[in-house]
Amino acid sequence: MDEFVIDDRARRRFARRHRVGRVGLYAVAVVAALAAAGPFVWAVITTFKQDSDLYRRRNNPFVFNETPTLAHIELLFNRTGFATFAWNTLWVGVLVVAITLALSFPAAYSLARLDRPWAGWMAVAIFFVYLVPPTLLFLSMSRIVVALGLQDSTWSLVLVYPTITIPVSVWLLIGFLKTVPKDIEEQAMVDGYSRVGAMLRVVVPLLFPGIVAVVVFAFTLTASEFIYALAFISPSAEKVISTGVPTELVRGDVFFWQSLQAATVLVAVPIALVFTLFLDRFVVGFTQGAVKG
Repeated sequence: MDEFVIDDRARRRFARRHRVGRVGLYAVAVVAALAAAGPFVWAVITTFKQDSDLYRRRNNPFVFNETPTLAHIELLFNRTGFATFAWNTLWVGVLVVAITLALSFPAAYSLARLDRPWAGWMAVAIFFVYLVPPTLLFLSMSRIVVALGLQDSTWSLVLVYPTITIPVSVWLLIGFLKTVPKDIEEQAMVDGYSRVGAMLRVVVPLLFPGIVAVVVFAFTLTASEFIYALAFISPSAEKVISTGVPTELVRGDVFFWQSLQAATVLVAVPIALVFTLFLDRFVVGFTQGAVKG
């Protein structure tokens, strides 16, 4: 009887600790979510605030103390080249992603599948290229851009950005390729496919999560890069969002805060929606590549 009572007390104590632990975990998760979402919520609210509401100290920054307005979004579209910046960012990102996949996938496949003695250190050397700060490569890159006549052209970014995206993409795809058994590919070759055919018909579908990870990574990095975009491009018609928006909405000591936040929201929402659609595959691609790489 005493043993039964002791066991019952132990179970109750364990259940109580389990509940407290779960409540604590959920509380931490809620606080973390609010901390992560806070800046975006503030940006959305600031977008629609009047100047008098934003700059009055006693006003709550997370509520509308005065009537919301659309004037700052109208300023963004009518008095800046935001639509042009967005279009330039989109097509540059798409081309960089295409170039990144076209070059990084064959490189990753050869390093992961062909079993050459130099494959290991070559993969490490490629990754180390990504660790070189862009400021150190600026002078050499600028000489290449000028030699090709691409200065003040958005095409200079299409030329330069793959040097940033390809090294990490190769490393990521190498890690993911190592999760695909060679037996599957060899069986396809036994069935009559060439190595290229087996790669395209068998390996590529299995690598789809890794490819999604590469696409999201390359496009996000391209859209957010600032140094090269600022250094190589001066005309407003050729600028991308990362440089065009701040240079046109920060005029001397005057900051158009609401329009700046409107640009942030308008860029972040589509990327967040696409990212959410492919979130599962994106996480799988990065975790698989990290574990096996």
